[in-house]
Amino acid sequence: MAHNTPDEALVPDLRRKRRNELFAFLVLAFGIWPVVAVGVVGGYGFLVWMLQIIYGPPGPHGG
Repeated sequence: MAHNTPDEALVPDLRRKRRNELFAFLVLAFGIWPVVAVGVVGGYGFLVWMLQIIYGPPGPHGG
């Protein structure tokens, strides 16, 4: 005779929620954040490159 208590009814929901949270973490950790990091570093490098084209390289001016 199986008695379904409220705690037993919540177990599948908790497992589903945990699985969804793990999936979201993995997508963020190994999918989205690496792309964002590469974009930020690449954007900064492009900005420095353009500023050096306009203002010249850093350091003392040749004389």
